[in-house]
Amino acid sequence: MKSTKPFTLAASRRHPQFPKLLIRCGILSSAVLMAWSSASAQSMTSQPVARLITASTAGAPVSRARRVTPETDSTASPKATTNFPNAVEQRAFDQTNSARIKDGLAPLVWDEELWRMAKAHSESMATRGFFDHETPEGLQLKDRARANGIAHFRVIAENIAYNKGFNDPGGFAVERWMISSGHRANILYVGFQASAIGSYVAADGSTYLTQVFIAR
Repeated sequence: MKSTKPFTLAASRRHPQFPKLLIRCGILSSAVLMAWSSASAQSMTSQPVARLITASTAGAPVSRARRVTPETDSTASPKATTNFPNAVEQRAFDQTNSARIKDGLAPLVWDEELWRMAKAHSESMATRGFFDHETPEGLQLKDRARANGIAHFRVIAENIAYNKGFNDPGGFAVERWMISSGHRANILYVGFQASAIGSYVAADGSTYLTQVFIAR
């Protein structure tokens, strides 16, 4: 069924498949899903880990950023920059549009401004050791959008994900987003026209993904 609005408080309910689902609410709400999955379909010997969080915003405060411990390597080579999505980002974007088309919705248009914003946030989370929509300085989603030159929008929303130990981090993130009510509501919101996914791979192999949606 098509979603007629982005994630709201009413959509913020415990999912029966995830006993460790923790709900946290902001203006329209944000939800954190911490899911440990078996590695039966993976080639990794260690147990994979994944975390998700989602929010839609009209500008009110959200919960403070939750700190995590990043694994850094001062000898790691700088990440190459490009002007087009990498394979992880393209995979996540394609899977998002596949979900929309399957639900009878128009596919989203790739937005380069959102992509740059998303990549910057994924890199910031990975290198600065937090996992949230709000930065350690208190910049929220709308603030980050405006800082990236995105000043005019009716609705803006964001899903973020962290995973490690999965062969298809982009596809896996979308798969998990689609079975969480809040993330799914953002992906299937009929009002969004454009989106982008920005990823960053940390020195320890963890992949951070930020997915931004917009209705102008």
